[in-house]
Amino acid sequence: MHDSGRDQTHISDEVLAMNYEPVIGLETHAELLTNSKMFCGCAVMDSTAAPPNTLVCEICAGLPGTLPVLNERAVEYALRVALALNCTVPPVSVFARKNYFYPDLPKGYQISQYELPLAVNGWLEIETTAGLRRVRIRRVHLEEDTGKLFHVATSSLPLGEGAGVGAISTEHSLVDLNRAGVPLLEIVSEPDLRSAEEVKAYAIALRAILRYLGVNSGDMEKGILRFEPNISVRPAGSTELRTRTELKNLNSFRALERAVAYEIERQIGVWESGGEVVQETRGWDEAVGETVGQRGKEHAHDYRYFPEPDLPPLVITPEWIERVRAALPELPAAKRARFQAQYGLSAYDAALLTEERAVADFFEAAVANLKSHNPKSIANWMTGELFRLMNANGQSIEQVKVSPESLAALVELVASGTINANTAKAVFAEMFATGHAPDAIVAEQGLAQVSDQTAIERAVAEVLAGNPEQVATYLGGKATVEQWFFGQTMKSLKGQGDPQIIRRVLAKKLEELRLKTDD
Repeated sequence: MHDSGRDQTHISDEVLAMNYEPVIGLETHAELLTNSKMFCGCAVMDSTAAPPNTLVCEICAGLPGTLPVLNERAVEYALRVALALNCTVPPVSVFARKNYFYPDLPKGYQISQYELPLAVNGWLEIETTAGLRRVRIRRVHLEEDTGKLFHVATSSLPLGEGAGVGAISTEHSLVDLNRAGVPLLEIVSEPDLRSAEEVKAYAIALRAILRYLGVNSGDMEKGILRFEPNISVRPAGSTELRTRTELKNLNSFRALERAVAYEIERQIGVWESGGEVVQETRGWDEAVGETVGQRGKEHAHDYRYFPEPDLPPLVITPEWIERVRAALPELPAAKRARFQAQYGLSAYDAALLTEERAVADFFEAAVANLKSHNPKSIANWMTGELFRLMNANGQSIEQVKVSPESLAALVELVASGTINANTAKAVFAEMFATGHAPDAIVAEQGLAQVSDQTAIERAVAEVLAGNPEQVATYLGGKATVEQWFFGQTMKSLKGQGDPQIIRRVLAKKLEELRLKTDD
C-alpha cells in the first residue's frame, strides 16, 4: 500500500461528480459551560486567560489514590444536546477508560464512554443549496478533555570548545493542565455527508444548537468547539466504505470547508494515480492550504477500552429526561420557520435573525414595542444598519448600547413622519455610539422633519429661481433633472424635508413652468 499524495493537476469538478462520491462523517468535541470540571471541583475558566496549571487538583492531575465524582450539571447539559438532536437516551450508560499515553493526558487514560454511550440514533436537518438534508447522529457521549501542549523552540548553552561555533537549537513541549478534566461532549455523525458544503452546513447548524442550548460558547478559535471530519471517496454509485482519513482540530468554518475540499481532491488524486489511501490522522496547514500526515489512525481496540471501575453506571430516569425536555428552548430551525410565518419575513432575513439566540430575542423585543406592527421594518434596521455598525466595531448584540425599545421608537419616528429615512440613519448612528433615546437626539439636535407645506414651497421656488439653466434643460426634455432639483431642495432644508411633500410640490411647480412655456 502507498499514498502517492496529491495529484499535481487539479481534479475537475466533472471528474468528481461523474466518477467519485465523498463519504464524510463528523466528530464534534464541545466543551461544556459548567462551573467545575467533569470529575472534580476545579473551576472551568478560559484556559487562554488563566495562568498555566493554576486550575488543577489531585484528581484532574491524575495523582494516585484519587477518585472521580461525576458532574451532574454536565450530564444535564449533555441531555439537552441529545434531546435537541432527536436522540434516544438509554436508561443506563457506562463510563470507560480509553487508554493512550500522551503528555497532556495526566492519568495515561481518558475517562470516556464507548460501548454504552449517553445517547444514540439521532438526526439533524441541514440547509444546503439542494434543499434540506437529514444527517443521522450515531452517538452523543460524555468524556473529559485533555490538557494542552505548547511547543516552543529554544537554544541550549553554547557548544563546548572545539565543537564549533553557536548553540544547538532544540524544541521543548510545555504542558498546561488547566483544560484537563473539563467536561467534553462528543457528537458523532454517521457518514452521511457528501461534500465540503454539507460539512460546513452541518457544523454551522450544530454550533447554533449548542449556543441556543447554552451549553457551549461556540468559540472555535479557543478550541472550545472542535470539528474532526472522517473522509473517504468511493466510485460514484458504489456502497463500499473505503479507507478514510481523519482531519484533526479544525478551528474555523473556513478551515473546515477548505480542508475537506482539499482532502477529497487529494484522495481522488491518489486513486486516479493507481495508489491507495492510507488510514491516518492528518492536520490542516492553513498557510499552504494542504492537509499534512501526522500519524497512523488508531482503531477502537488500540485504546483498550474497559469499564471505569471508580464510577458506577449512569442511570437516567424518564422523569429526568422529561424535565430536561420541558426546559428546552425553541431551537433555530423552529424559530426560523416561526419568524417567517408570524412576522412575514423572508427565509433570508429569518435565517440572519435567528443565527444567534440573543439576536432573535432582541428582534422580538423590538417588535413587541412597535405600535405600527411592522416587523419587517425592525428586520431591515437590524440586518442593515445595526449589523453594519456591529461588524465595524467588533461588537456582539449583548454589547450594543441600542436597546430594543429604542430601535422600535426610532422606527415609529420614521413612520409618523417626524424624521425621514436619511435623518433616521444619522440618529441611529448617534444611538449606537451613546445609547441615547432617539426622540432625545432629535430634539437636542433639531432634526425633526420639515413637513410644513409653505416652507417646502418656498424652498422649491428658491431652487428653481436660482438655477435657470437647469430649468431650461428640464423644459428642453431632460426629465432626469427633476431629481437634481429634489436633491438641491433637500440640501436647502438641511436634509430634513419630507421627501413626499418635496416631490409633490416640485412636480407641481415644474408642471406650471412647462405649461407657461407652452403658452
